[in-house]
Amino acid sequence: MREAPSPDEILKQYGDPVADEPPPGAASGEFEQAAQVIERLASLPPLEYERERKAAAKRLGLPVAALDRFVKAEQRKRRKGAGARDEGAFSGDLALSDFVALMPLGRFIFKPTGAVWPAQSVDSRVPPIDPDGVEPMAASAWLSRNAAVEQMTWAPGEEQLIHDRLVSDGGWIARPGCTAFNLYRPPVIAPSTENPAPWLEHVRAIYLDEFDHIVGWCAHRVQRPQEKINHALVLGGRQGIGKDTILEPIKSAVGPWNFMEVSPTQVIGRFNGHLKSVVLRVSEARDLGDVDRFAFYEHMKAVIAAPPDVQRVDEKFLPEYGIPNVCGVVITTNNKVGGLYLPEDDRRHFIAWSGRTKDDFAAAYWSGLYDWLDRQGGREAVAGFLHRYDLSGFDPKAPPPHTPAFYEIASASRASEDDEMADTLDALGWPKAVTVADIKQGASAEFRLWLDDRKNRKAIAYRLETNGYTLVRNPHQKEGRWKVGGRNTAIYASDKLTDRERRDAAERLANWA
Repeated sequence: MREAPSPDEILKQYGDPVADEPPPGAASGEFEQAAQVIERLASLPPLEYERERKAAAKRLGLPVAALDRFVKAEQRKRRKGAGARDEGAFSGDLALSDFVALMPLGRFIFKPTGAVWPAQSVDSRVPPIDPDGVEPMAASAWLSRNAAVEQMTWAPGEEQLIHDRLVSDGGWIARPGCTAFNLYRPPVIAPSTENPAPWLEHVRAIYLDEFDHIVGWCAHRVQRPQEKINHALVLGGRQGIGKDTILEPIKSAVGPWNFMEVSPTQVIGRFNGHLKSVVLRVSEARDLGDVDRFAFYEHMKAVIAAPPDVQRVDEKFLPEYGIPNVCGVVITTNNKVGGLYLPEDDRRHFIAWSGRTKDDFAAAYWSGLYDWLDRQGGREAVAGFLHRYDLSGFDPKAPPPHTPAFYEIASASRASEDDEMADTLDALGWPKAVTVADIKQGASAEFRLWLDDRKNRKAIAYRLETNGYTLVRNPHQKEGRWKVGGRNTAIYASDKLTDRERRDAAERLANWA
């Protein structure tokens, strides 16, 4: 390949850079001046160079195309010289193929990481494009015309560029000619056929009775990251028994970038980029307080199970975008009481609980297990085992079995007011429809004080719902209230009735019938 022309060669070819007819003996100084101008132009950002190139070419007496070639030659010379930089210096230019243009934002996705860059940053790292040898084009402009996507998402099991489909609020829709950029990156671990016994023995040592379900849950995440498991895996027990160690090889098997860890406070916050995960670990759910425990439970419903089939991801400095709801949730906790809130009819949590203590494991046990994981191919062995595991007996959509620990947590979650509400409703004969005033008449003196406290108004509705009574709205009144005994009030009816029967019961109580 021919070397780029030197400054002297270009100047000799096109004549004097400053005047059409140079005075005798002036050439060397003019050459030096032209070289300085071109060196300065070669240092400019692409957009600044675009603004100055024509005027500079005119001043130098060069065709614009010749000036462009000269500036490129100077830039190539600098890049070539950069090879002698000290070890640890920053890398050189990136390639066009490293980026796509995200049209809704007017910004650019760096494909290796999924980070979103502004145009100026792209143009600073990717040289201008000169496809026709006449007019150079900024890299960002070329990408916007030739490598654009209409949407970004995160979708395991799909290619990086998803053609002719887009994600809507309800799922995938066909859209010929459009492309979605997939932020998901598959794992890079090389699964092996070596024996995974140390990991299996560790799981069995902590969770003997729940062993099969835990292994099946983990295998599903490795084999089918694009499919939703409709229940969370709860790993409970005292601190220091190796709950986190169970998940270490799973992190490698699904890809560390697809394994997210958050606290309960973070998971109920506004920003939810953690939903872009094959496994989402919510760590140390404990001592949340009554209100926060209920809020946490309600918030996690849509995270743990589908529907919704699409989640809206809200990240700092980016507009919301949709992703398939496929993350699998693991919750770790050290406490049965004061940790998770679980109602007795919950179908979204599989509870594994261990009675082991940290004293059951010697220090040498942990060093040996992690040496096997990190230096003897243990992570690869577990990944291979989970890839081969037979999932025919694991139904990701079925409610999980209730373990003894589940009933203990559910019982501990039941507030004393739930039992008092049940006793009062029982004393009233479990009526088809009831008002709070009716409940007060049948309540004990202590429970009546709780019912009279204004701050418990919302809690009353929740306690009724816990005991099988739901609010019935009056369709003829704006706020849904009923007129009972001359006062507007709420009416609750038994969940055992149909919608029509509940409405009839409310009307009879309000003396409509």
